[in-house]
Amino acid sequence: MLLGSLQRPLQPPPDGLDLWPDPFEWSNYTAVARFMPLARLLLNSLLLVVVAVPVTVVVTSMAGLAIVTARGRARRWLVGISVLMLLIPAAALWVPRVVLLRGLGLADTPLTVALLALAGTTPFYVLLFALAYSRIPASLLEAATLEGLSPYAVWRQVALPLARPAVVAVAALSGLFYWSTFMDPLTLVSSPANWPVALGLRSLSEMEAALYPIYLAAAVIVTAPALVAFCIGQRSFFSAVERG
Repeated sequence: MLLGSLQRPLQPPPDGLDLWPDPFEWSNYTAVARFMPLARLLLNSLLLVVVAVPVTVVVTSMAGLAIVTARGRARRWLVGISVLMLLIPAAALWVPRVVLLRGLGLADTPLTVALLALAGTTPFYVLLFALAYSRIPASLLEAATLEGLSPYAVWRQVALPLARPAVVAVAALSGLFYWSTFMDPLTLVSSPANWPVALGLRSLSEMEAALYPIYLAAAVIVTAPALVAFCIGQRSFFSAVERG
């Protein structure tokens, strides 16, 4: 992708394999802004991630604690429902989401996709937190309750600090999801000015083959922040594991 982004556009196909650009066409990166409003779309995606990731972490961590602190049959039912919801194909939810959000007047805004975080984004994150909380001694949670702590205080002061690796993992995974998703914005956001950058990048994929170096330059720009965030998240995850 990087080498392809440095090829000269509007050139005939090479004879044979031509991977190394000669010369490097750095102007492809500045040309991206002529084909898509790059700065605005990057800002939309950044706003989406900043809002959706904390909401996802809060909702899924609370739901995971509710599963772990449930008793007997209720706990099994909650786990079963979460697994069942995880098995539902994403395509089956597209139409109901569009109908619901349009009915509420919440469609076609830069933060429309962030509303998915109110449902935890995916049940997988809930199960991930439930697994992390299940490793906390039940007596510790019960002792916190006996000391008079409310369920919210138990979550914030006891459970969440002891599940730092899960917090980092869910934050990193949800951040990458909201940065790279384009199917949800494609169905929920119709105005190009409100698109996240991944959807704008998808629109460039329809360019003619001779302009593909510019498309690949846009792909490098979009991928770089996600790659940096993943590396930071990976390092934070292992640091949290070591501290835990």
